[in-house]
This record gives sequence, structure tokens and C-alpha cells, in this order.
Amino acid sequence: MKKVLFSIFSLICATGFAQKATIKVTNDEKTQRQEVVEVSLSDIEKKLGLANGGGFIIKNALNQEVSYQKTHDGKVLLDVAVRPCGTATFSVEKGMPREAKVFVTGRQYPERVDDIAWENDRTAYRLYGPALQANKERAFGIDVWVKNTPDLEVEKRYKVELDNHPAIEKLKKEGKTEEAHAMEEATTYHFDHGYGLDCYKVGPTLGCGAPGVIINNELLLPYSYQTYKILDNGPLRFCVELAYCPTDMGKNKGVVEHRILSLDKGTNYNKMIVWYEGLKTGAEVAPGVVVHSEDTESYLLNKDYAIYADPTDNPAAQNFQIYTGLIFPNGVDKTEMRPLKDAPGAAGHILGIRHISNNEKYTYYFGSAWSKNDVRSLAEWKLRTEETLAAIKNPLTVVVE
Repeated sequence: MKKVLFSIFSLICATGFAQKATIKVTNDEKTQRQEVVEVSLSDIEKKLGLANGGGFIIKNALNQEVSYQKTHDGKVLLDVAVRPCGTATFSVEKGMPREAKVFVTGRQYPERVDDIAWENDRTAYRLYGPALQANKERAFGIDVWVKNTPDLEVEKRYKVELDNHPAIEKLKKEGKTEEAHAMEEATTYHFDHGYGLDCYKVGPTLGCGAPGVIINNELLLPYSYQTYKILDNGPLRFCVELAYCPTDMGKNKGVVEHRILSLDKGTNYNKMIVWYEGLKTGAEVAPGVVVHSEDTESYLLNKDYAIYADPTDNPAAQNFQIYTGLIFPNGVDKTEMRPLKDAPGAAGHILGIRHISNNEKYTYYFGSAWSKNDVRSLAEWKLRTEETLAAIKNPLTVVVE
């Protein structure tokens, strides 16, 4: 009888112990931190005694439920604020979480020549796809869409633009130029309607942060992606894996370029992991930011980052800047401003160059900001970049108890 009672008591204790867990996020720096952190999903499930992907709820120190995201690689994402030299504590218990507000998302747009576009609460980006390449349009790198709202804008911009484009073209053919211009001005995403626009020139360049390859001292630019797979899609992170087939690789013919890029809530910088399959002689990978002819002076290069104040596609009329940049937390062999030919309006690229071997993964960050939103000057963009670099090199400490 005593053995039976002891077994029941032990079971109750074990069950009760498995009902809750605690997540502690510690900031060892003397600066305020606000960012998305990763927590081990398996650690949480073990602490709660969950099996087969059971649900759980996360609450902050005020007992408010907070949203989170499970990722493809077994992480739980939390958007946390931690005061200088402080610790943020979260409780975890079994249950079904409420629906989360989406801050980061993206998808392929086959209705717009296979663009892949994604955004967070600060800005938006797009990559060009095989349908555009088939049309022989020369747009290679990463595009920036600026915005000054935390709300999701990309889906709406595409819809309004594409829904009205046929009518605009019809008016132009009929010679109704003023009416066509008025409709275009009211609907195109190349005009600012109070929430931002697309005013960044890419063309046959790396745009904002695409990786090039240097072979025999020649910078080779990627064309459109060939395949893609979206790995994570909000509410706190977008992540996509892509494959490219670089051309003119000399002795390295048949090489496949792989990329995994991701963007989190609340940051100006995307993370990029790039590697090359099939390299026979090694190569220099060269992430870059295009420098446009209207301003060839407003950039800064050093061993840790490269930033630029882009003048937009119409500097005199726009009168604002787009800030672009690269961060190299693992270092580069050198940085340089390299002139570029056969790209109208582009003077060259600022590059971070690193020698890599076959299948060697290289990680860097690329990003942007807008002077009409959260970064008002190149000096402020430099500070934002340096703070981001410091946060990457000194991650918050996350423990599950």
C-alpha cells in the first residue's frame, strides 16, 4: 500500500513539475536591447513534458501573453526588450496560444514575373525571378522598397499596381496622357502615397546586398534565382532558401550558388548565408551595395561594415535618401569601391571581399533605412549599423529553466 501511495505521489509531483518552464534572457551590456531571440524548442518541450508538438503559452513578467514563432530549424522566436545589465523573465505553460500579429512576411509573386518580396515593420525587399530573366530584363540584385509604417505594405502595393496597370496602358494608347498620368500617380508604387514607395535603382547591379563572385579579378553578377523554398514566414521572421546558377565561371563551370536569407521583426538588417557548390579552384565572394552616379562620395568602408547614402532614382525631385549597408561580423579580406561598366546610372559597388572554398558557408548582413522613417542621416545610419554589429557579436544569453 505504501509503495502504491508513493508511486501516485511521485507521479503527481512529476506532472506538476512539468506544467511550467521559465525563459530568462540576460543582457550583459550597458545598453538597452530590443530584438528577436532564439530559444530551443526541444528545451521547452522537455521542461513541459510535451510530445508530438503540443501547444504552449508564453507570458511576460506582467503575466501578459506574448506572441512567438516556431521555426523550421527547431527554434522558438521571441521579441524581447532587456534593460542594460538586466534580465527579462518569461513563463511558459501548456495551452493553445492566441493568434499572433504578423510583423514579417513574404511570398513569391508569379503575377509579377516571379518576384520574391518580403518585409518587416521597417522596410521591404525583393528578388527577381526566372520569368523576368526570360523577358531579358537586366535586373540582378536585391531591391529596396522604403516605407514609414510598421504595417504590412507589399501585398497591397502589388495588388493596386497590377490591378490598375492595364487601364493606364489603355489610356496611353488612346492618347489620354493626362488621364493616364493621373491614374498612375494615384496607384503606382513608384509614387509615395503616404506610406513609402519603390524608388531604388537596381538594374544589372548587386543592388542592396546581393553576393557577387570575383574570378580572375572580374566581378560576376548573379542573375535571377532558379529555385526557392520559403522556410519560415512570420510572424517574427521570414526565411527563404534560394539557388542560383552563376554564369561565366571559367574553370568553375556548373557551380550552384546557394543562399539562405532571413529578416526579423524590428531590425534594419537581413542575415545572408551564402555558399557555392561545385567550386574547383575556390573563389572570392563579394557582397556589394551599388553606388549610383548621382552621389559617388557618400559611403564609408572599414573591416566591419560598408554603408552608403543612396540618392534614389530621382534625387532632385525626391529630396531624400535611402541608406544601404553591409555588415561583416566574421570579417573580410578587404573592402573596396570597384567601378562598374555597362550599368547605366551606376558608378560601381562598395564590396566586402572574402576568399571561400567549395561548400564553405559565409555569413554577412545587408540592410537599409529611409530618411523619412527611422534613420534621418548617414551619421545616424552609421550608429545604427555599429549597434547592430555589436548586438550580433554579443548576443543576449537565453536559458530555459
